[in-house]
Amino acid sequence: QVRLVESGGGLVQAGGSLTLSCAASGRIFSINDMAWYRRAPGKQRELVARIGRSTNYADWAKGRFTISRNNAENAVYLQMNSVNGEDTAVYYCYASLRPSPWHNPSDYWGQGTQVTVSS
Repeated sequence: QVRLVESGGGLVQAGGSLTLSCAASGRIFSINDMAWYRRAPGKQRELVARIGRSTNYADWAKGRFTISRNNAENAVYLQMNSVNGEDTAVYYCYASLRPSPWHNPSDYWGQGTQVTVSS
């Protein structure tokens, strides 16, 4: 069984920084892409950043957020700088991975971690 566990969320002041971490564990053969998504109150879930063979960011995240990955630890991180009230959301870790050589890649999600930006 595969688990994705996020950490690092919490309360941060506007203009401040926060780093989110996510570690995948369990039966993992290989991981393709990893990503961070978020869902703000009253809004749909949206992509923040994705890292695989290439790295992609939402337009509003470019220049403020940085996604990175540690393949040896099956981990992905999100460095968030210059946060503002619109960054308040639940942040979800995502991974496209194969549990074994005989499985096609499947999507896995973490439970989410709350980030609240105070003014």
